[in-house]
Amino acid sequence: MDRASLPVKPGVCLDTPLGCPSLPANYPRSMFTGIIERTGTVHALAQTSTGSELLIDAGGWGEGFAPGESIAISGCCLTLAPRLGMASGMLRFDVVPETLSKTTLGFIGPGTRVNLERSATAASLLGGHVVQGHVEGLGIVRGVKEVGEWRVTIEVPSELLPCITPKGSVAVEGVSLTIASVDVACSSFDVALIPTTLDLTTLRDLRVGTRVNLETDIIARTVVHFMRHFTDR
Repeated sequence: MDRASLPVKPGVCLDTPLGCPSLPANYPRSMFTGIIERTGTVHALAQTSTGSELLIDAGGWGEGFAPGESIAISGCCLTLAPRLGMASGMLRFDVVPETLSKTTLGFIGPGTRVNLERSATAASLLGGHVVQGHVEGLGIVRGVKEVGEWRVTIEVPSELLPCITPKGSVAVEGVSLTIASVDVACSSFDVALIPTTLDLTTLRDLRVGTRVNLETDIIARTVVHFMRHFTDR
């Protein structure tokens, strides 16, 4: 089972309490939930004096968003930059070299599809799990089973494996997923994808050898960190 999307009733904003007025524009946003709101297409990725400029065609999604807001691009938290006269359906981001070297954003180009999620507030529905938008490492798809249950096997960096728990949560390309099984010997885990996830995210595009952004569950990560460094005190 996974939790990549939730039905949205027309006229209901997931960023405000149901029946309550809109929150102020400067309301703090600092996390995501792994529920993808829209897929976009990379329009351009061009080098600048400070890194790169990323332009994403979001098909009109994002109109009204203010510069400075946090948007997760396939699980990587980026800051929305001023549009500078671009079409309203285009999202613009400045990306530093460190981000390009540590995430799948370093492998994208014009035409690449990406998952998009606006950062959450304390009033947002938490349909997935707490996602920070801080990519911890790159996984590699080692298997895709499309017959019957759609199942994907992902190899993870060994340092992330202690935080990968059967039936726990993980963000893959920004999508909140439930871990179906873990193979410690192979440093890998499986996720099962439902049709809704395949339709509303980019995960249908995964092929053997594809690199994916990974973020483990912050609760599991905190427990592992504490056990490693503080249990002998």
